[in-house]
Amino acid sequence: MTPKTFKIKSFGCQMNVYDGERMAEMLADEGMVAADGEDADLVVLNTCHIREKAAEKAYSDVGRLKREDGSRPLIALAGCVAQAEGAEAQRRSRMIDMVVGPQAYHRLPEMVRQAAQGARPVDTDMPAISKFDALPTRRRASPSAFLTIQEGCDKFCTYCVVPYTRGAEISRPWGDVIVEAQGLVEAGAREIVLLGQNVNAWSDGERGFADLIRALDSIDGLERIRYTTSHPADINDALIAAHGEVAKLMPYLHLPVQSGSNRILKAMNRSHTAETYLAILEKMRSARPDIALSGDFIVGFPGETEEDFEATLRLVDEVRYASAYSFKYSPRPGTPAALMEDQIAREIMEDRLERLNARINAHSLAF
Repeated sequence: MTPKTFKIKSFGCQMNVYDGERMAEMLADEGMVAADGEDADLVVLNTCHIREKAAEKAYSDVGRLKREDGSRPLIALAGCVAQAEGAEAQRRSRMIDMVVGPQAYHRLPEMVRQAAQGARPVDTDMPAISKFDALPTRRRASPSAFLTIQEGCDKFCTYCVVPYTRGAEISRPWGDVIVEAQGLVEAGAREIVLLGQNVNAWSDGERGFADLIRALDSIDGLERIRYTTSHPADINDALIAAHGEVAKLMPYLHLPVQSGSNRILKAMNRSHTAETYLAILEKMRSARPDIALSGDFIVGFPGETEEDFEATLRLVDEVRYASAYSFKYSPRPGTPAALMEDQIAREIMEDRLERLNARINAHSLAF
């Protein structure tokens, strides 16, 4: 029987939140109603593969959906764990009725109909752009709305699974982004947050990310523009100038660095040094003196010495972040870093994380 109610549980990044919203819109267009409790006829687990043991946690979440009377909802495994596991997910758990990757969720309504008839569909294909072409027009928006403009990653940092779960970098067409942004404003949005694995890598071959921001700036009714997440390699002078000249572009930049040690940055394949990163931030502050800076850090990357870690602390002191996110390194299966020698002991990672957070928090309080 076709489900009448649904619940979507999204984990991880803002892009997963966006994807979850779009899946909910498609299911609502099919006549289904969102349910608040655990008694929904269909549950979509929109998973994240960044954290340690992500797949195992996803299977645990699936198991908890079995009810006391032995019944359970239809279960869709979506997101990056679905992409990484594919059909193996259904071999590991008979409770998973369908598996849909992040580039194929526009097929979710069709897959739900198939699963309701007893099929067990799997779709982890990565078409270039057709997902966005197939999504319905957005008719509702909160005051702050997410808008995905870019997906995938070509950077291949040695610790990261994103290039394998989200695919190669693709940029949505200029016109599609503008039309969706206008529609969000008409639906009630006053702030748009542009999303991408490397959002500032957006390009249509002729125009770049800064050009897109300036075009969005001209939309009547749009009051604020934000974006996340950026890569230092894709920050250019045009984007820096936009921060100084576009009033709607909020004075905030989240720019991950991961380490202050050039030796570790090279091992991570980050394609920048501590010095080039700091130079970008200096230019940003010159263009927009009131800008709030944020970053990401990984402690305990394979081979990280105390000297390497001290370099990270020095970088934090020099930047004086308004906020930052820090994590212990966790090996992701299939990544080069997982096979590196000199894996760091957990107690050392925990000590460094505590010291790093203390330093970050001190600067945040002083901001």
